[in-house]
Amino acid sequence: MKQRIILGAVAILFILVACLVVRGFLKSRSGYEVLVKSMDSWQQADAPLGYPLNFASLSENPSEDAQIPNFDSRLIQLSAFERARVPVTTRMHSAMGSEFGALTYNAQPYWADNPKRGGHHTGDDFNGIGGMNTDLGDPVYAVANGLSVYRGEPSKGWGNTLMLAHRDVEGAIFMSMYAHLDQIYTPYGSMVSLGETIGTVGTANLNYPAHLHLEMHRSSGVHIGAGYTKVLGDRVDPSHAITQQSTGAPHQLYNSPLAIMMQENLEYTQQNLSIQNQSTQDN
Repeated sequence: MKQRIILGAVAILFILVACLVVRGFLKSRSGYEVLVKSMDSWQQADAPLGYPLNFASLSENPSEDAQIPNFDSRLIQLSAFERARVPVTTRMHSAMGSEFGALTYNAQPYWADNPKRGGHHTGDDFNGIGGMNTDLGDPVYAVANGLSVYRGEPSKGWGNTLMLAHRDVEGAIFMSMYAHLDQIYTPYGSMVSLGETIGTVGTANLNYPAHLHLEMHRSSGVHIGAGYTKVLGDRVDPSHAITQQSTGAPHQLYNSPLAIMMQENLEYTQQNLSIQNQSTQDN
């Protein structure tokens, strides 16, 4: 009888210890639960696009009035389908002046220190050689074959902004970002070829004299941060990257194979439309 009481007490003690361990584990994991934003739209379901929810503030101040941040289109990861569509580029050239970069100067180079603005410049500011607004409305060219993965106005200070995704010969994805545009000609999700006109130089809602802010990111996602930072992150020097991939003198350059293919597809489509229209008229 005494032995049964001892065994029973040991069993109860073991169960209590196990309960305490499980409770402690679950409590330690409570701050890491993935919060569901909403199921109202594709932009909000399970935060799939990488928007950083502020878990800490929500867990420290739980209430019915706690607001979950809205979807932020400036920070997204490419889908598997988008990754598969990103074209390979073997050559790059300037985004302004002419297809080959003439008649421009770099008014504020990448990583130039600007304490008044909060840190280092995140890209290159390209101007026409006349300065000020003399380049307003000038064409902006794609620096390489790419896929349009962002088109919009992330803030009044950025103005119209376009981001293209590219793939190098080793398969790594990188981004080029064109900000302060006056007009954007490239639809979201479309393929563009090296040297194609993708927009025009603007002033970002009259915040600056007309110029192109060009950034480059070694990343597989869209990230539009501030124009000045103290943290390098995934940014790289645009001018250096372009120079490394620029080969041959301007008179030796040839059209991008992607541009040739796109032009041939367009001509083929136009010919088919002409044949169909002629056939309709004959009937």
